[in-house]
Amino acid sequence: MLSKHINPDRLIRESKDSDSTSHPYGARYGIASIPKFHIPSKGASAETTYQLIHDELSLDGSTSLNLASFVQTWMPEPANKLMMENISKNLIDQDEYPMTQEIHTRCVSILADLWHAPSAHAGNWDCHYRFIGSYTAGWSRHEATLARAVESKYRLDPKKAMEYVDENTIGVYLKEMSDLLDEYQQKTGINVPIHVDGASGAFVAPFAHPKLLWDFKLPRVVSINTSGHKFGLAYVGVGWVVWRSKEYLPKDLIFELHYLGSVEYSFSLNFSRPAAPIIAQYFNFIHLGFEGYRAVAKDDLENARLLSRALEKSGWYTVLSDIHRPKVKDILQKNAHNDFDEENIENYEEGLPVVAFRFSDSFQGSYPDIQQKWIQILLRAKGWIVPNYELAPDLEQVQILRVVVKENMTESLVDRLLEDIVEVTQDLIKQESPTNALNLLGNHSRKNRDNGGKMDEGSASGYSGTYSKPC
Repeated sequence: MLSKHINPDRLIRESKDSDSTSHPYGARYGIASIPKFHIPSKGASAETTYQLIHDELSLDGSTSLNLASFVQTWMPEPANKLMMENISKNLIDQDEYPMTQEIHTRCVSILADLWHAPSAHAGNWDCHYRFIGSYTAGWSRHEATLARAVESKYRLDPKKAMEYVDENTIGVYLKEMSDLLDEYQQKTGINVPIHVDGASGAFVAPFAHPKLLWDFKLPRVVSINTSGHKFGLAYVGVGWVVWRSKEYLPKDLIFELHYLGSVEYSFSLNFSRPAAPIIAQYFNFIHLGFEGYRAVAKDDLENARLLSRALEKSGWYTVLSDIHRPKVKDILQKNAHNDFDEENIENYEEGLPVVAFRFSDSFQGSYPDIQQKWIQILLRAKGWIVPNYELAPDLEQVQILRVVVKENMTESLVDRLLEDIVEVTQDLIKQESPTNALNLLGNHSRKNRDNGGKMDEGSASGYSGTYSKPC
């Protein structure tokens, strides 16, 4: 029999009773189709609409188990209450909401001080020159050639990056890179400023590694951006960027506005923006303080080290991230004095609380038919979202699994995750053939429903060497 395309919506329509009546649970939508592609002629009660949408959204994955994303998914209840109280405020309307704008300005000043902006320490930070809201930060397609990984550390190679630097280079990063650019300027006279894309790290380094040179302490750094909704611990929708001084901010980016009742200035990609995420960010600054943020970073890194060590001790996995590895000088200290402080995060290699791992060479040698991506699928069947993807160009043959350890990733969840990783790996090992292993995947995984909002495979541009594929 030839295969045919089955349309589930058509099957539902054709299978209905001819005489339908309302159902108490969902009013008329209890046994009738909820509109999907057109607005209904008549509405439903707010309670009914809430219940219907609430029930459908229960099919989403759990945000607590989404270990692929860097985005914060939890805040204390008082923060939730504060956001709901201010959810209707539009940040752009500065004249109407002056106290909200004052809180916005305070956040900018706090970040400027945290990142050692010179004018911030002088007490005269010019908060008219700041940027808040949605933004893009990254390399152009031409500059993307710099983002080549090296297998020793799986990160950008500063010396190789210098081969691409010229008068058109718009931004680079790393302390080592800054030193090389100093040498480059002495030889060529070309000054290449540094923009630090601190999407996650700019909220980790100041607290976990305060001695690390990465921010405005480096004279070549002229701007830093970060995502407040990542390790800034606010809910999604807030990003920040700070310039060393207003001379580095192009005037063409600043728009003067008159039609809201006062003269206002904006330089963002969108106009109207919710104020609630900014208020949530300020809540965290006041609630946590420096010591609170440091405690969160310390706990995140400790749990990430726990997972890293446990994975390596299994013998099945090799951990590529270095945050659980002591610095060389501290290894010598441990051998000489036997007093290595395992709880001091500054004794370990700097990094984010992210665990990147792959099958070990010995595992791949013993079980060559087992594909690493099956681990992602089997973990998804248990609720965990752990991505498996290829590394950047020149190392695209290396696939990694990645876990982002956030504030609500407690040790008990780390323990449960490790148990599930061990279980699914053992299940794959027990299969006698690749066919049986695929049967195991079929038994444990659930295919996603067809989503009309998704593009067909092949609709995106060519593979870029990252875990995301740009459209």
